[in-house]
Amino acid sequence: MDYFYDKFGITRALIDQTLARAMSRGGQWGELFFEHARRGSVSLLDGKVSQAYASVELGVGIRCVVDDQVGYAYSESFLPEDMLAAADAAAAIAPGVNATKISERKQLQLKRYYDQDIDWDALEVARAVALLQNIDKKTRAKDDEIVQVTVGLTWNQRAIMINTSDGVNASDNQPYFSLRLNIVMKHGDETQSNGANTAALDSFDALTDAKIDALIDEAVADTKILFQSVKPKGGELPVVLGAGASGILLHEAIGHGLEADFNRKEQSIFATKLNQKVASPEVTIYDSGCFDNSRGALDVDDEGTIGQHTVLVQNGILTSYLHDKISARHYGVAPTGNGRRESYKFYPVPRMRVTCMDNGSHDFEELIKDVEYGVYCRKFMNGQVLIGAGDYTFYVKNGFLIENGKLTAPIKDVNIIGNGPDTLSKITMVGNDFVRHDGGWTCGKAGQSVPVSLGMPSVRVSSITVGGV
Repeated sequence: MDYFYDKFGITRALIDQTLARAMSRGGQWGELFFEHARRGSVSLLDGKVSQAYASVELGVGIRCVVDDQVGYAYSESFLPEDMLAAADAAAAIAPGVNATKISERKQLQLKRYYDQDIDWDALEVARAVALLQNIDKKTRAKDDEIVQVTVGLTWNQRAIMINTSDGVNASDNQPYFSLRLNIVMKHGDETQSNGANTAALDSFDALTDAKIDALIDEAVADTKILFQSVKPKGGELPVVLGAGASGILLHEAIGHGLEADFNRKEQSIFATKLNQKVASPEVTIYDSGCFDNSRGALDVDDEGTIGQHTVLVQNGILTSYLHDKISARHYGVAPTGNGRRESYKFYPVPRMRVTCMDNGSHDFEELIKDVEYGVYCRKFMNGQVLIGAGDYTFYVKNGFLIENGKLTAPIKDVNIIGNGPDTLSKITMVGNDFVRHDGGWTCGKAGQSVPVSLGMPSVRVSSITVGGV
């Protein structure tokens, strides 16, 4: 509260008055969400600044809830008359019968997963440009066939404060950054492109030489190998999904189906499968806000629930959905800390944070040793998913053929097509090589985008439709 009081004069009396107005027409639960976000970005194309921007968002979202009905309004001004007008609008959208009494609020004590003293807003743009120029120079030195380099840094310093009618007062300072590198290489008449990225809730100093060198090496190697790649035969094939980035398939094709609003509205294939077997006993899936500095970490979610670890599938059994406060009340369970929003202009809905599959018991060699012909998928892009049903299509950017139990030729121009729940049920082996992938993942839902992370070990799926030659 000190941050918003010191900078903008938000007082406890104004908070109390605004909450009372939001609840004045019979609200069962109310909330104020204050946000001050400062964003910046710089991009270089072939060593020269091609794009740069800065933006500021400032406002308060006001929510009134009656059963499943949500009244929501926001103000881009902290003037009392503007906040009270927004509160009146929220109350009018969701009128009830008897207003719930507003509880005395207490400051939540949070376990901090990222440094609250980081301030990206203080970064000098010249320092960011110098970093990107160094990356450009280092990348070009790696290979004479590199003909284009694009590198960009984006950051977002997001201060939030949440005050609720049921006694929550919470605040957080979230220092996001994302660094992305894309290159184009030309070999003879053939051109290939690829890239790499990294992201975190951390400071500029987290972009160490070691991290930058690893990023460059990944981008160059993943591009260069495409010149040697072949198109595999298509069909229903055994598929090994690689550790780390394959978590995007877990996120899109399965994770969204476990968000509680889709299940509460019976729009997800998992709506009737709680406490039932959905995968082999080796499969355990969780969603967590509790990874230090991970892009998807959360000290507190956007409706005042402390960051926590939620097991979704335990040894093949579906044990939980991802809940915000509305769905938790519907199911009679505690919220899981998954109420998230893009900004104060939106009310929160159940969203993922860091979604992962736990380690299994198999070495990677075991996953491929008896596969006569299949594919190993390591890096994906351009996925399309039908949320709810879980039908998906993903383009495999990097991978290998599996022939007679060994990785052979690299592959390209491959799509995998399937259904998330069906794929989950066809996982026959789970590796012991878990990798959390903190790339610049951003998840879209309900017109909102939020930062997330993901991870998994390598897994073998008995069959997925592979689109090739």
